[in-house]
Amino acid sequence: MGNNFDTEKDNSRIIHPHYIFLALLLASITVLFISFSAAFVYTRVESNMPAVELPFIFFLTTLLLLGSSLSLRWAKKAYLQDQTENYQTALILTIILTLIFMVGQFFGWKALFENEMFIGTNNSISYLYLISGLHFAHVIAGLPFLMLFLHTARKRMKEPVSVLVYFSDPEKRMKLRLLTIYWHFLDALWIYLVLFFFINSIFS
Repeated sequence: MGNNFDTEKDNSRIIHPHYIFLALLLASITVLFISFSAAFVYTRVESNMPAVELPFIFFLTTLLLLGSSLSLRWAKKAYLQDQTENYQTALILTIILTLIFMVGQFFGWKALFENEMFIGTNNSISYLYLISGLHFAHVIAGLPFLMLFLHTARKRMKEPVSVLVYFSDPEKRMKLRLLTIYWHFLDALWIYLVLFFFINSIFS
């Protein structure tokens, strides 16, 4: 009996491979963006490049991404409290805010084009397109998972028994937690990037 208890206790301390994979993924993304940030600063100092002023819509899209992060947190809370309607509503809201954020990014790049700031105009602008584009790609990568959660919830949450099974599934709970962590990370990363380019524009 004691051995079984010790075994269960030891298993509870084992980190799930999904968490290790996510940690490695976030670490690699962090290194990637820090490397590009450092390269931008180095190249700008060495080449005496002009500063890049972010279009105002980039600051507005930050609020949208913040909103999607908060709504996903709401979805996680609703899941833990077995609130079917709130859970689905929060997922829908997260997807809508994310899509609006993506549209906002296109308008931000359009604003750059209208100001004749094209890729290749100078290295500063090229870095802005590259870094913001990479972040955009990581948002796109997470979007299908949000849609899958919503699709599964609508499919499974039709009767009390299936709802109970869905909410008691530890695998779903873990995956929602992982997705939430990833989304919060993208949120923090975008805030960092906006502040990074804004501060660089001040010290031009």
